[in-house]
Amino acid sequence: MENDNGGTQNGLAELFEYPFMSCLTERRTRRVARGTSINAGPLSYTSPNPPDPLSKLEEAILVVSTGVTGISTHDGPLIRPDGVPELATPFLNVIARSASSADNCQATVFFMINDDGIFLIKQPKGRDAIPMVKDLPPRWADWKEQDWIAAADAVKVRVSNHRLDFPRDYPYYLGWNAQTSNRPGTTMFLPVVDCTWQYINAILILASEPDGKRPLFIDDFRSFHPSGFIEILAWLGSKLGFSDDIPYQPIGGLKWIRNKFVNKDYAAPLGFGRALRTDYECFFAMQNLMLVGQALGVGGWIHGSVFPPYIYQTDPSKGWYGLGFRMQESRKLKPTPPVPASQPNPVGIDGILEGLCPPYVKSMDEAVDRVVESKYGPRGNYGDQAVFSLPYRNPRNAEEYVREGTQYTPDAIAYGKDICNYIYDTYGRFPAHVDTFYTPGMWLQFSHLEMEYYDKFFDPRQYTRQAKHDEVWHGQGRTVSESA
Repeated sequence: MENDNGGTQNGLAELFEYPFMSCLTERRTRRVARGTSINAGPLSYTSPNPPDPLSKLEEAILVVSTGVTGISTHDGPLIRPDGVPELATPFLNVIARSASSADNCQATVFFMINDDGIFLIKQPKGRDAIPMVKDLPPRWADWKEQDWIAAADAVKVRVSNHRLDFPRDYPYYLGWNAQTSNRPGTTMFLPVVDCTWQYINAILILASEPDGKRPLFIDDFRSFHPSGFIEILAWLGSKLGFSDDIPYQPIGGLKWIRNKFVNKDYAAPLGFGRALRTDYECFFAMQNLMLVGQALGVGGWIHGSVFPPYIYQTDPSKGWYGLGFRMQESRKLKPTPPVPASQPNPVGIDGILEGLCPPYVKSMDEAVDRVVESKYGPRGNYGDQAVFSLPYRNPRNAEEYVREGTQYTPDAIAYGKDICNYIYDTYGRFPAHVDTFYTPGMWLQFSHLEMEYYDKFFDPRQYTRQAKHDEVWHGQGRTVSESA
């Protein structure tokens, strides 16, 4: 279905006039894409239509809505109520995106999947993003079709010429998703979370708490003994001055307890911490995308994706056409640690998307140093005043803030390196308590809907926005009457 200029202009105007509260209350899951037939007893339906992919403009609006929207605001304190300096430099990025993000880590990337293949949406950061934020916020309402498409093309990296595809049964698809998910003509958005940068950053932030408040990181994956036995071994180990055989081992050794850098009464179990909140961003981003899809008047559906770890892998001999990640084998331990520490780890796609861990760095010391450099180095988040000063009325305020704001201490960095090295040396992977690249096992499907199906079975009030999509966006009237 081709856009004509009138339809495009009408669609963009309508997109920005649609009230937010209407978008929120009218948002629904709508699964049946044009060209899809379903076997559903009295609601069975055979489509007479071919698949009808989204237009380049419609896809571009979805792509751009996941990306850069302006500059973040450093509006936090420099001094704690007790007079102790506060860590004033927690963020990994100054540039802002459309979804809330822990310490603005922006760890979520989306893979867009359509009939043309698989694309990574790779957003610019730091100075590379300045051209995108020269207006604060970007004046999307003034953009023409070519502006949207150019902005989307600038952040798309082709990963595969083959649409993501797997056998349509368990253990790849669950339930009715096998019939209606990832169909020809649909556009899928799969969130994947890089858990390395923010994982290290979060450890360093916790290691920057004031004296007496810094937590002791422990590995709750190391043993499955009864708690009483753990307490006896921990007490005995502390008396004898060794820790290698203590099940809930203090990471980094007892020296951090003895020198009182950490408080042993404040334990931070890595298994309990899992992704250290890095993954929350992807859920906000998916909700944003759903609302944009509703505003466009296309079908939107958040649901279970092809299951990990299959979705990371490509093996044509098995019918697997996934993302093509490098899967790194974990170290074999006895007793076997919980999942995912015992499983192959998706560490990246060589040259396209790489985690901050071996084999993409020489050591975990280097990984920690790169996080520190990314924040305080000359082109870092706080070191590059050309970027950091953008949201301030007076650039001098930005310079003074950075000069007075505290940074990680050498001890915090050393403790962070001990923790990261312990994880990699013990498990042969980083992180161990969550995958390097984590996916929640959910994705979004966008499509032009099979309107004849909805007209036949459902109250028109259930899809008013979608019913007028063709006319608004493509300059074409409905081919089926409302009473069909």
